Amino acid sequence: MRKIAVAMAKGGVGKTTTAVNLAYGLASRGKRVLLVDCDTQGQAAKFLGEKPLYGLYEFITERQENGQIIARNETLHPARQNLWLLDGGIRLVELKNWLGEQPRDIRQTVLAQKLVPKDGALDYLIFDCAPGWDVLSVNILMAATEVLCPVALQGPSLEGLKTFFRYLQSAQKLNSDLRLEYILPTMFDRRTRHSHEMFNQLKKNFSRQMCDPIHYNVRLSEAPALGRTIFEYRARAQGAYDYENLVRRILNNGS
Repeated sequence: MRKIAVAMAKGGVGKTTTAVNLAYGLASRGKRVLLVDCDTQGQAAKFLGEKPLYGLYEFITERQENGQIIARNETLHPARQNLWLLDGGIRLVELKNWLGEQPRDIRQTVLAQKLVPKDGALDYLIFDCAPGWDVLSVNILMAATEVLCPVALQGPSLEGLKTFFRYLQSAQKLNSDLRLEYILPTMFDRRTRHSHEMFNQLKKNFSRQMCDPIHYNVRLSEAPALGRTIFEYRARAQGAYDYENLVRRILNNGS
């Protein structure tokens, strides 16, 4: 089973768009995928048009809001064929507090210890990470083995990449299996010189990890409002073509 964290220190770079469309693309290829929303905004469920009753908070603590015990399999929401969702949302604030109260020697690895599917149950774990650095972020990078880093080719996003590298290096001291595998340029506007310059700079520095870019495409921003992936909304859109390339890259690297 592959465990991929879609992570970046800066917000607004297309992390959720990437995590949702990648998870769906893999599931549509017959892979069994669990998408874990680790953001307090809970956008993954909205992007998929789903309203899970439970989520990551209940999965980790094994408690409902009223304090009653809940089985972990009840927290896994079936979102599409071969695709399950562990919802995020505002209750992750409580989860972070709960994690902070755990013994110091285990608080950073609670997620890795609890999120262990039975052999053959899943092919991919995809983590949709929030920007920033806190106890939940550390837990995600302790549970993951691969990092996919979306980088928007707009504004000062390379500064966010530098910041994320510091987070990643700290995590790698504790998780030696963790590695940066993919740099995904997003919001590439072929009409602007700035996009081309940033793309070339990334390609120069990350030739091995560099993925084909996700072009700026209005269909990608329209699809979530309808609770659909880009593949379901406009299968012939540029965004669908770009994310199909990413899915193919992930599958090929895995083999």
